[in-house]
Amino acid sequence: MMIGSISAKLYSDNPTETLYHYTSYTGLMGIVESKAIWAGDIRYMNDAAELRHTADLIKQETARRISDGHDNPVLLNSFFDWVSHRITNGHMLFGASFRANGNLLSQWRGYSTHGKGVSIGFSPDHILDCANQQKYQVGRCLYDPAAQQNLISDVLDSVETLAATSTDNSASYLDLFTCIEEDLLRIAAILKHPSFQEEDEWRIVSPVVTDFMTSSVKFRQGTSMLVPYQEFSLKDAANGRIPLEHIFLGPTPNMELSMNSLSLYLTKEGILPVRGLSYCQIPYRLR
Repeated sequence: MMIGSISAKLYSDNPTETLYHYTSYTGLMGIVESKAIWAGDIRYMNDAAELRHTADLIKQETARRISDGHDNPVLLNSFFDWVSHRITNGHMLFGASFRANGNLLSQWRGYSTHGKGVSIGFSPDHILDCANQQKYQVGRCLYDPAAQQNLISDVLDSVETLAATSTDNSASYLDLFTCIEEDLLRIAAILKHPSFQEEDEWRIVSPVVTDFMTSSVKFRQGTSMLVPYQEFSLKDAANGRIPLEHIFLGPTPNMELSMNSLSLYLTKEGILPVRGLSYCQIPYRLR
């Protein structure tokens, strides 16, 4: 299987349940008022270690094949060295995360700091429509270790096949690796460490950006650096509105007042979730 087919298969499943995006009140207001969500460069996301996770998987498979007596260790070592550099220093890829479960304690711990968190639910069909209009792909993150190992084995098989048919006899294999960089990045974008399996994450993933100077890349202030991002429009193509399916209010010390002000805000903005608002029912605890 060639690497393009591997990537396409990974993004072939479509979500069928409400997709939730966890955020702060500030994030909610930004999404509602701009009718867009920020898709960050995956190298700068909170769990950017997943890119290194892909590199680690490739390293393990490379080492196994060389240990088994592979007849072209130069190719395998060159591929791993190239991946280690390009996966974090190469082309840009942007993504935003959604969860199939809108009421996870682990997510509230990360997004409801000081009782200021919500999870915003969107219809899966709406997210797919928005993605199609903006040439994004929607993929379900892969957590299973055996499935990840098999997938990386397929990637290495594809690299070996390309090398065997390549007319480039140089030791660097640079042109060969460059040809598969975009698909490899898309694969890496949805391979996540098994410890995050509870999240059951879906991710919207942008086209690969090879020239950020002529693209729609913007920058925002992160915790310790500037973070590149793109705006992913959530407008309904028919009416220009942002349709919300449901909202969970995260743990808060003032549940009734918080629910009331959230309802007032959404009403003023002309947005009422189809299934309304729900409190998460998880007790608020001071940290």
